[in-house]
Amino acid sequence: MATFVNLLIVGLATGAIYALIALGYTMVYGIIELINFAHGDIFMLGTFVTIAILSALGVQYSHPPTAMSWELVGQLALACVGSFLFCAILGVVIERVAYRPLRSAPRLAPLISAIGVSLVLQDVGKLWFGPTNVSIVPMPIGAISAGPINIDIINIFVLIVALALMAGLHFLVNFTRMGRAMRAVAQDRDAAALMGVNVNLIIALTFFIGAGLAGAGGFIYTLKFPNTYFYLGFQQGLIAFTAAVLGGIGNLAGAMVGGLLIGLIYSFVTLIPNNILPHGGNAWNQAVIFAILILILIFRPSGLFGQHTPEKV
Repeated sequence: MATFVNLLIVGLATGAIYALIALGYTMVYGIIELINFAHGDIFMLGTFVTIAILSALGVQYSHPPTAMSWELVGQLALACVGSFLFCAILGVVIERVAYRPLRSAPRLAPLISAIGVSLVLQDVGKLWFGPTNVSIVPMPIGAISAGPINIDIINIFVLIVALALMAGLHFLVNFTRMGRAMRAVAQDRDAAALMGVNVNLIIALTFFIGAGLAGAGGFIYTLKFPNTYFYLGFQQGLIAFTAAVLGGIGNLAGAMVGGLLIGLIYSFVTLIPNNILPHGGNAWNQAVIFAILILILIFRPSGLFGQHTPEKV
């Protein structure tokens, strides 16, 4: 029972990070039908920005804080906001430079452009922090114990922050004027323009919000995991893309649920013993995740919450 509860909390916290990244994929696809393969690398730069801000504020791996304080809370808040804004602005710049000129081009052109942007961002990360792992400052947050159950408070914190961001996005898209404009552009770009919607602005705002959420995901990733590296965005981005496809690419609620489900699967696969899988389930969690992606694309390409729309001929 204790193992189950611990894995449940860890899975939900990890899945919340995947969900934040998956939201960026599904927002961009929903509004311009582009798989933004550079999105995972924006998340990677979010982890680097978080480390840079914390280091500039005096929170360094060689001298980690020994206890929580209001000063440390303020430093973490600045790192979160800084990572969000940096990645959000980067997303807008990428859309303006690499995607907008190709908006009317065949679909293969912006896809190749996205792959090119991904490689450029990886090299930026490599140039910034080098080709090796970068250690992340451990946070002195502690744990909650109830008998045999021992839950790290960092997992609760990650889950609360991620769910708050997802709830804010849900409110923005479904209950505000800007969200109504975003849904209109996603449904019919030309009709939305005829109704007075500034399509370019709405698409830029979509990239701003989606990339900002990836930056926030990068912030909470730095609190939960011990290190980051320039290739992190490719790996985590593919898992988050699987979450978006599982939930239904283009569906916000689907991306949230898909991320949480992928996190739970990633966590509970570790329970598979060595006599069933060589080296145990922990060595096979990514294989299981991508096997799920293949099965979804074969048997239900619209995902759990997506609607299948037949091609018009």
